[in-house]
Order: sequence, then C-alpha cells, then structure tokens
Amino acid sequence: MNKATEALAISVGAALQRKGWMLATAESCTGGGVAQAVTDIAGSSAWFDRGFVTYSNDAKAAMLGVPPGLIAQHGAVSEEVAAAMAAGAQANSGAQAALSTTGIAGPGGAVPGKPVGTVWFGWSVGGVVQTERRVFDGDRQAVREQAVAHALQGLLRRLA
Repeated sequence: MNKATEALAISVGAALQRKGWMLATAESCTGGGVAQAVTDIAGSSAWFDRGFVTYSNDAKAAMLGVPPGLIAQHGAVSEEVAAAMAAGAQANSGAQAALSTTGIAGPGGAVPGKPVGTVWFGWSVGGVVQTERRVFDGDRQAVREQAVAHALQGLLRRLA
C-alpha cells in the first residue's frame, strides 16, 4: 500500500471512531483491496466490521442481496448495482457505513459505454446511499489502486 492510501485509511478509521461506527466493504473489481488497506492499519478492528468480495454475479446476489434482475438489466458495472452492493453490505453487517466497488479493471472486459478503467462506487452512510462513476487510466493494477484510494476518499468526504 502506498503512503497516500495508508493516510486515507488512517483518516477513515479516525472518522469512524469519532462517530462510534463500523465499516463494511463490498468489492468486486478491487478484489478486497479496500479491506486490505483498512486492515493494514493497526487497531482497525475497532472500526472495521467485515468485507465482502463478491466478484461473481451469483456472489453479489447471495451475499449482498443484489437482485439478479438488476444485474441482468443494468450489468454488474452500473450505478444501480453499486448502490445495491453498498446497501447490501450495510444490511448484512453490523456496520453503519459501507462502500462498494464494481468495475472493469482490464485488460479485457470493455463494452460500449463502459471502457476499461470504468468503476462505479457506492457509499451507504447512515442509511443514505450515494454513487459515483469514474474512469481511471493505466493497467489493471493501476486501475485497482486508484479505485481503492477513491473509495476511501469518497467515504471520508461522506463521514465529515
């Protein structure tokens, strides 16, 4: 983990602790990278509840309650699925805050309107779900690293 991501994870932990809240993550394209970033921080058990790595569509449905019809209609990489993943992580955990990532890290997988580097984020903070789409440059590792950092930055903004 780079120093900037580490600093973000520390800041997220401090913000969650000030509120007495726990975090849950629901990750697809980042493959548990957000959970790793936060659990790399000593003492994170005080504010990190659990992480769901839901890479397949079946896992999104089974572990997070994402309706298969939603995935069929909008695709796994969509605003609707990112929102459902974040809400599902919060609902299926003891957390007051949750975040989700679903995207196309590459090198393949692009479809019209969803180029490689497309990532949808969901944040469920205090029961309010917000989403955002970003398109990152670089190879698979670069896309995933940027997505982890952006997920933490977005959560930090929403915890403020």
